Amino acid sequence: MKFTLSWLKDHLDTDEPVEKLVDRLTMIGLEVEHLDDKAALLAPFTIARVISAEKHPNADKLRLCMVDPGNGAAPVQVVCGAPNARTGMISVFSPPGTFIPGKNITLSVGSIRGVESRGMLCSEAELQLSENHDGIMELPADAPIGKPYAEWAGIGDPVFEINLTPNRQDCTGVHGIARDLAAADMGKFKDPTIKPVKGEFPSPVKVSVEDAALCPGFALRLVRGVKNGPSPKWLRDRLTSIGLRPINALVDITNYMTYDRARPLHVFDAAKVKGNLVVRRARDGETLLALDGRSYTLDGTMCVIADEAGVESLAGIMGGEASGCDENTTDVLIESALWNEINIAQTGRKLGINSDARYRFERGVDPAFMVPGLEMATRLVMEICGGTPSENVVVGNTFGDDRIIDFPLSEVKRLAGIEVPLVEMRRILTHLGFMVAGNGPVVKIAVPSWRTDVHGKADIVEEVVRIVGVDKVPMTPFERGEEPRKPVLTPIQLRTRRAKRALAARGMVEAVTWSFITKPAAELFGGGAPEVALTNPIASDLSDMRPSLLPGLLAAAQANADRGTGDVALFEVGQVFKGDRPEDQFTAASGVRRGMASARGIGRHWTGSAAADVFDVKADALAVLAAAGAPMPLQIVPSGPSWLHPGRSGTIQMGPQNVLGHFGEMHPRALEVLKVDGPLMAFEVTLERIPPAKQKATRAKPLLDLSA
Repeated sequence: MKFTLSWLKDHLDTDEPVEKLVDRLTMIGLEVEHLDDKAALLAPFTIARVISAEKHPNADKLRLCMVDPGNGAAPVQVVCGAPNARTGMISVFSPPGTFIPGKNITLSVGSIRGVESRGMLCSEAELQLSENHDGIMELPADAPIGKPYAEWAGIGDPVFEINLTPNRQDCTGVHGIARDLAAADMGKFKDPTIKPVKGEFPSPVKVSVEDAALCPGFALRLVRGVKNGPSPKWLRDRLTSIGLRPINALVDITNYMTYDRARPLHVFDAAKVKGNLVVRRARDGETLLALDGRSYTLDGTMCVIADEAGVESLAGIMGGEASGCDENTTDVLIESALWNEINIAQTGRKLGINSDARYRFERGVDPAFMVPGLEMATRLVMEICGGTPSENVVVGNTFGDDRIIDFPLSEVKRLAGIEVPLVEMRRILTHLGFMVAGNGPVVKIAVPSWRTDVHGKADIVEEVVRIVGVDKVPMTPFERGEEPRKPVLTPIQLRTRRAKRALAARGMVEAVTWSFITKPAAELFGGGAPEVALTNPIASDLSDMRPSLLPGLLAAAQANADRGTGDVALFEVGQVFKGDRPEDQFTAASGVRRGMASARGIGRHWTGSAAADVFDVKADALAVLAAAGAPMPLQIVPSGPSWLHPGRSGTIQMGPQNVLGHFGEMHPRALEVLKVDGPLMAFEVTLERIPPAKQKATRAKPLLDLSA
């Protein structure tokens, strides 16, 4: 959410400095992510006059300028390479020591082709005002010499960008942000009453709503005889300051209402609407050419506004191009409605549309502002575009459900640990729009219509605490008790971390592969049972839960080889599945080495290199087991499972009943099933099979009595 300081002051009477506003916004939960203060950034840049501009004695394309910086200062010599530099022109001057944002440098006194230069005449690109760098800026002849350029140009309005949490829809408008700041003693809130606009004639366009669950309320008004054209300067400046492109007055008014009052609206060209409007579910296969120029195919779960010709707008998300307003619009229909938040979110996700309207409607707009928002937009249309308004057409509810909370005053102390007097609590809540009745110990609090996120006592405590200050909440340590602290990580979590570090230290690269593999690959590694097959796999080649990490690692090694990187050493530590019971799920540490990716150094080198062999993966497996806490030495017996070469593999065990893992060269038949080129070395160990470490005795031995 972006807004400027001057825009904020439309709703908040304040003289607080920008830095204090930034700090207070963050403290009350409206985190300021960025502040673009061009007034501060461009403060050193002043308006100056070029007294003379002569050819540089040592360069044909440079000019030697004498510049009057104003304010009684002596003329300054500047070497300038701009082709438009000439005697008598007014431009922007930056003295030595100025940071030039467009070049990311700090200016200093320099010598250019043997001539000293004490400053710079600037282009728009150097001030980051545009991409124009063909010449220095040329200002009108009446521009005041010596005055700060940003102040004269009116670009010194700081732009705030705040990061809103999803529950604070009321602060998607500048009006709501000002209300919060006023409650935090940052100024006086301006909230003038919105006066209704008297309709001159009945609206010829009627509205019907087929499903009130999708559209609880709908308001419409026709304004005849409007003159649609460019917006006035104040409105264009408001929109461009936050990165929006002005389009035309009617559209700009709806965008202004969206950001100013968190009230998305839509305007239809009445001449392009056929008959009456109906709010209904879309029919499967209907299409809409939207205002973003894209065509969308709709289905029966989506809510639309339609006329006799078909769909005209995707309700609460985006209008259609067919009924959009342009410079030829003379009669305009202004729509202000309430929409089902869940349906808006689902439709937006299905179609991939992220509009300003969707952002607000899926969070829940103020239901009581539906009609006042229409009145405010009508007044703006009449002031800017003229016209004669009709009477309002209102269908459904114009307000939400009343919410009254019985609030014990002791809840603030119980939940937040701070004492807040009732007088202060009442002041805070009243400024936020709540109504408080009673003197305690339990008061009744009426929740304002725009706070759709407040439902219980804890929400009221949160409102009080964020305004009082989260920094006022005392730091309270947890009671530790007499017992020793339990470890934060479980034994298997510790083993997982140590296994990853051990393999990374041996020059291997971690990979994260799918938990699903093909059925032939699962059967090759002892899996493929029906109980671990997926009922609804995301792809035909991801049909079974993996019984081993190696199929994914081998596929990754082959993918690298196909792209010219054949010498790879990959490892993964993750879950494997031997069955569908919890005790059939294990944590394995696996790795593969291919080509010249031996433990002695990966890749080919002129000093010599060696291909990865069985002893490399044997060392990898033992390193993992040692790091995970396995007792050393371990028993190693020849041969391994069927997916390893019988004469070039081994098994690591602690007796025949506890097999910890296997290592060796992949069997050619296994590589053929997996469609992988060999030779490839691999290992896999199971971390759960490592016995727990024996606890060391902590009881102290008694001292010998030497006096006997």
